[in-house]
Amino acid sequence: MPHEEGGTQPPSLIPRRRGNWAQHARYFFIALCALVLYLTEQSLHRVAQCLIIHFVVQQVEVLLKGICSFTEEVHHLSARYHGKYFRALNACLDFHRHGLLLLLCGAAYLLLPKEPGLPLCLNLSLMCLCRLLTIIFGLQNPSTAEISEICERNNLNVAHGLAWSYYIGYLKIVLPRLKDSISVFNENNRFLLKCKKTWKLHILLPLNCEVYDSLWRADSRIQFINNLPELNVDRAGIKRRTYKNSIYGISDEDQKTHFCVVEYATPLQSLYAMSQDENAAFSRQARLEQAKLFCRTLEEILEKSKECSGCYQLIVYNDSEENDKHFLSKEILRHLKQQNQEEYSMCEKEEGCIPTQASRQPVEETELLISDCDLPLSLHSERN
Repeated sequence: MPHEEGGTQPPSLIPRRRGNWAQHARYFFIALCALVLYLTEQSLHRVAQCLIIHFVVQQVEVLLKGICSFTEEVHHLSARYHGKYFRALNACLDFHRHGLLLLLCGAAYLLLPKEPGLPLCLNLSLMCLCRLLTIIFGLQNPSTAEISEICERNNLNVAHGLAWSYYIGYLKIVLPRLKDSISVFNENNRFLLKCKKTWKLHILLPLNCEVYDSLWRADSRIQFINNLPELNVDRAGIKRRTYKNSIYGISDEDQKTHFCVVEYATPLQSLYAMSQDENAAFSRQARLEQAKLFCRTLEEILEKSKECSGCYQLIVYNDSEENDKHFLSKEILRHLKQQNQEEYSMCEKEEGCIPTQASRQPVEETELLISDCDLPLSLHSERN
């Protein structure tokens, strides 16, 4: 992810929000059509008359579609619209916009000089017949990209609800208290988590949504160590509801163990279960798209959350095509290494931290210099 808290994942994994390129393309084609009309030297009155007729046909088409929809919605008045006809009609038709435009187009048509041709009534009937046939045969149905854009702009995706539920119901409760829990754990466990920069909840976000109940099953180099102190909160009628996080030891290729708080994002397990249940009608491709949107939405939510700042690390990955059985442990270690480097860089900028020859060693070697204090100390501190 591009954000500091989200790591440095390849930008191609998570889609960005859609921009305005489609709108710019529409403006371009409008200008192109106007240029064609200008070069062909069409009569201004004729062009205006044709445009108005087409606008009228479009508005009549919208009204016909709305009336057809209303004939269905009228059978759901009590359940969907509290028994009110106007609410059902307003859900099917936008009178304020389409009705006003229809009146304006009709008035403008009456004011313009008429050109010889088919009568207006017959012309409208033929055009409306053509439009209704295209609707019946599904030729005007929105494309997959258009549906996705509508859902995205109006926050109608499954991923959006899952991300907010995950944040409100779990992360917003756990993350602000996480560092205090780690501090208490360290006092009783010989300061197992030494690097304060890694005092975060490392959230695993596999895009294939394959979530294991035991991390050891995903990667044998990840071993459970212990749980942090339990957090008890009265919530939704449940007295002293328990929240707890687990510390794992991740072994590198040199058999050196690194410790961190890590877990999967549980909503991804729901997405996977939905794709396996035929009643949910959730395809594998839809699951992948929703997983990506979940990751992006969660990142956007957490970036704006002051109480969760600096308490999380999003680890987005896609190992569906990876043959490395230790891919997950390497991915976690990569993030831990980045955080260690950040803390080391911050230490060098602190006053009184002298960059000696020893302090300029690689990060893997400088881990021996990290003390139990908040900040690492240089070798000169041993002489005082």
